[in-house]
Amino acid sequence: MTRDPAGKAARRGGAQGKSMRLSIRPEGSQALARLGLAALVLVGMLLIGFVVTVPLDVTRQLLFSLAVFAIGLCLRRARNRIVPLLLMGLSLVMSSRYMWWRLTETMGMGSVVDLTLGFGLVMAEVYAFVVLVLGYFQVAWPLHRRSLPLPEDQSLWPTVDVFIPTYNEPLSVVRTTVLAATVMDWPAGKLKIHLLDDGRREEFRAFCEEVGVNYVTRTNNNHAKAGNINAALKKSDGEYVAIFDCDHVPTRSFLQMSMGWFLHDARLAVVQTPHYFFSADPFERNLGTFGKVPNEGELFYGLLQDGNDAWNATFFCGSCAVIKRAPLEEVGGVAVETVTEDAHTAIRLHRAGYRSAYIPVPQAAGLATESLSAHVGQRTRWARGMAQIFRVDNPMLGRGLSLVQRICYTNAMLHFFYGLPRIIFLTAPLAFLFFGAHVIHASALMIFAYALPHLAQASLTNLRIQGGHRHLLWNEVYETALAWYILRPTLMAVFNPRLGKFNVTAKGGLVHNSYFDAQIARPYLFLLLLNLAGVVAGIVRLVMADSSGEVNTIWLNLGWTFYNMVMLGAVIATCSEQRQIRRAHRVPLEMKALLHLPDGRALACSTVDFSTGGLAIRLDQPQPVQPDTPVEIELRHRQRSQRLPAQVRHDRDAQGLSLQFGELSIEQERWLIASTFARADIWVSLWGRHERDTFLRSLSDVLRASLRGFHRLGRFVITRGRNDCNAQPAPGETA
Repeated sequence: MTRDPAGKAARRGGAQGKSMRLSIRPEGSQALARLGLAALVLVGMLLIGFVVTVPLDVTRQLLFSLAVFAIGLCLRRARNRIVPLLLMGLSLVMSSRYMWWRLTETMGMGSVVDLTLGFGLVMAEVYAFVVLVLGYFQVAWPLHRRSLPLPEDQSLWPTVDVFIPTYNEPLSVVRTTVLAATVMDWPAGKLKIHLLDDGRREEFRAFCEEVGVNYVTRTNNNHAKAGNINAALKKSDGEYVAIFDCDHVPTRSFLQMSMGWFLHDARLAVVQTPHYFFSADPFERNLGTFGKVPNEGELFYGLLQDGNDAWNATFFCGSCAVIKRAPLEEVGGVAVETVTEDAHTAIRLHRAGYRSAYIPVPQAAGLATESLSAHVGQRTRWARGMAQIFRVDNPMLGRGLSLVQRICYTNAMLHFFYGLPRIIFLTAPLAFLFFGAHVIHASALMIFAYALPHLAQASLTNLRIQGGHRHLLWNEVYETALAWYILRPTLMAVFNPRLGKFNVTAKGGLVHNSYFDAQIARPYLFLLLLNLAGVVAGIVRLVMADSSGEVNTIWLNLGWTFYNMVMLGAVIATCSEQRQIRRAHRVPLEMKALLHLPDGRALACSTVDFSTGGLAIRLDQPQPVQPDTPVEIELRHRQRSQRLPAQVRHDRDAQGLSLQFGELSIEQERWLIASTFARADIWVSLWGRHERDTFLRSLSDVLRASLRGFHRLGRFVITRGRNDCNAQPAPGETA
């Protein structure tokens, strides 16, 4: 065998070279990857910039738009988390093309009127575009956080104070929340319940003594809810504070679902859960959409907060949340400088370097606002408060927040400035129909070719990312209903952030008779009359038009006006308050039960729904049971049963009965709440269970709501006219 020194040397050199390559490969590959990524981003931005800015004639623009829309349609049904990002990208391309075209080719106004009105419209569109971009970023990657288990050793669980602030709410509303808090699954020695009564009512003090919770009050109502909580912080010592509005009934599992993350992350300061409402809000009740169309708040708690969580930007919402005491005291307690103390407190905690979390599972259920006027008042306070924060503690300024947190908070605040842009959109076509002003200096065909793809692509994208939480077109209805009322408070808060005060939202009220709230509807009736007059003016212009270009422009503005009238009609339907005489709202629930009759018979049955005042049941076999019969209903839950006294109110059919509870002891009432309101599975089964949205379904729903609004308005006008006629003085009398 011959030796091969050169071969050995080569192999040694190869091995050494391989070793050297292995040792330098990670750093070199990372640098190369960063360089490649930067180059890819640069090329991508240049390509997108070219696509956005390249000018196209009408035909090519329409063909390009159809191609992009077709790609979106193909992508929309794919079940992949990347798909929403791709759809957002396509939407932003089309929206950016539209905005580039608007700003570079349609601003050549011919008169001062055109320039003034056109500038107002384009600023409203810029606002909408900015909110669209920030909104896409906010929900780009929802976290879908799950709860973490607690240690098996309960001695390691922290102490918790539960705060339930109240001011003027009736005890019938508050007692359910308090009793539910007492049955939460948490060691008794580590849980203290505090009712914070700013109304200083003896009835509430006596109730607290009866049920064994701490009654807390103060000598003044300074800073409203925030001041109430801060005062209670000084009178308690738990490591954590859980806060519930007095109508938000917590589930037994609330603390076990939310506390695990605190033990996992020492810098975590807030865990927020959704606000779920088991009663219909004014839109749902007055339009008949309860359980069919997602309510106004579901988008925020179903998607936006989940999206915020991915960026460590989830914020405290005032209720259904747990806050760590030490960080809260470090930032000076709950913020009192604005009327949205919850969001402001969250910003302070984030600025201090603490984190927040959102668990997207309902762990409490509450009452929605009872009337449109109350709803408007609540949203007006939110809008004013967000504008105040934007002015006094702007998230884009100051230290402590990351860039993504600044973006999320800024979008949350900018959202509430939609009042003026929405009013502009509702009146913009009237500029041409009334005065012949061209607010967009382009032909109708070019406007159609650029604006329609921008709107269609955004709708297609939102259909995918919001489908289960907000149906198409309903955002237009919600914003139209509130635009007029939030306009002045938000603008005033920017100039003078100290204006405005905290207003308590009334809950648990009744509407004894249906009525049309002409006071709240007044601005929308005015806008409706303006748009109706615009239609008349447009028809006159059509008759007098002498060119096809002018006819197209007239039809474009008429179409826009008809769309606005549809939205206003739906809002006017909401202004017609529908009768609501239930003191206790019923919630669907099926559970096995026994109905015990006075003669000793026990009839097998199942519950249909429940409330704090009674039950609806269905007998397994038809049995005649007379109204007013005193009975006992035996419910079984968690291997325990309880008999509750009741009275038959009426029979629904041969097997259906409605029962009203008799006088319950505190322990019976506590057990009833533990087996109904305090069960998380009930709210989880009801929350977000809407059919996936389609454009035609939403269009049909909104059109029906609008027609209902015009019908109710017509009925109101006729009835009002008859009443005025009947009130005329008799001949010979003076008015």
